[in-house]
Amino acid sequence: METYQKRIRDLREDADKTQTQIAQMLGTSQTMYARYERGASELPIRHLIRLAKFYGVSSDYILGLSQQR
Repeated sequence: METYQKRIRDLREDADKTQTQIAQMLGTSQTMYARYERGASELPIRHLIRLAKFYGVSSDYILGLSQQR
């Protein structure tokens, strides 16, 4: 099972976005977003929801609970 850290990094890279661009969209700092991708900080639910909407995938996909985008 993939971790959500890998999924959010892969989704970001597939969309050709930088950590800074995604952090701005979430209303957080690049440093904090990098911590989410590394697993140093837990991803808040509000950010999970924003990322799912932004990438057009389900939250279950991001969390690694589903292979269905």
